[in-house]
Amino acid sequence: MNSSKEPAGRIDFAIIGSGWRSEFFLRIARELPDRFRVVGLVTRGDDTGRAVQKMWGVPTFATIDQLVQHTAPEFAVVSVPREVAPETITRLAGLGMPVLTETPPGLDLDAILPLHRLVADGAIIQVAEQYHLSPLLSAQLSIAHSGKLGEVSQVMVAQCHDYHGVSIIRRALGVGFAEARITASVFRSPLVTGPGRSGEPEQEAVVEATQVTARFEFGDQLGVYDFAGEQYFSWIRANRLLIRGDRGEINDLEVRYLQNFRTPMFHTIRRVDTGEGGNLEGRFLRGLIAGDEWVYRNPFIPGRLSDDELAIAECLVRMSAHVDGGPPFYSLAEASQDHYLQLLMHQAVETGEAVTSTRQPWCD
Repeated sequence: MNSSKEPAGRIDFAIIGSGWRSEFFLRIARELPDRFRVVGLVTRGDDTGRAVQKMWGVPTFATIDQLVQHTAPEFAVVSVPREVAPETITRLAGLGMPVLTETPPGLDLDAILPLHRLVADGAIIQVAEQYHLSPLLSAQLSIAHSGKLGEVSQVMVAQCHDYHGVSIIRRALGVGFAEARITASVFRSPLVTGPGRSGEPEQEAVVEATQVTARFEFGDQLGVYDFAGEQYFSWIRANRLLIRGDRGEINDLEVRYLQNFRTPMFHTIRRVDTGEGGNLEGRFLRGLIAGDEWVYRNPFIPGRLSDDELAIAECLVRMSAHVDGGPPFYSLAEASQDHYLQLLMHQAVETGEAVTSTRQPWCD
């Protein structure tokens, strides 16, 4: 493998897979070429490979072996269907390549458990769970963990599906791998569709939205999940987040807490965007402010990136630091726990009965 890495500080990574999600990583590298570079992409289709090379200027390879032979990435991003992700991760680990895999890392527990043996044997595997790193959620979680809210006991998440929502619940409550009692139900209702991955709707259409509501009871702490997949991209279904402690709460953009028992404080989380009105700095997010302090600062100025892309870019930065010996940022164990809990949630939906999680091998 080659050993050059220029310019200094740039993160060179590879991508396995050429689907819709891979394009997020490609856009980030194109927008911030001094920070990121895709040294190669693996796709089995010749036509797809030629299309990727033409559109993104990235060399493509038919196999992982060819990629490793001709490039020197710090790590590989695995962006393939969950059914084949474990096989791909295992192959890369066998070649000594650190892996940042998309969520979830496998279809079920039987597929995920062997991957933990790879980690025990020294493989570097992290999962690209980006939601908690997105600007607003990052700011909200930062406030929740600052002590202003006191002891956090409740969270309600209504903005992302399955393991993503579970991940936010666990992080907001700080429950780690604690056991949970889970009850869940489903509610179906009509909803006028909004845009999709390909853009705006071409005509009005009504679909049946399937809304799952679940309660995760971690002893004296409660997480509530409330989401319908049709909410993604919807113009008329807003994201919601409620985090409550004994001294305050965050309700979406509103922050309330007690400075002391006789002095309530009220703040609104506000975005600071450039490129509006007479501002000529360019079009990017500078950060978020609550009261008199920054609760999120964009580390990728002046890149013109969406909030989701900013979060994914942060995943890449933290993965590079982890490869260099830094701390994990979303480990295989964390990802497995979130996936496990969401599988139990759907079991509770299907059976109508409460289920209780048990301690899994990765918890140790």
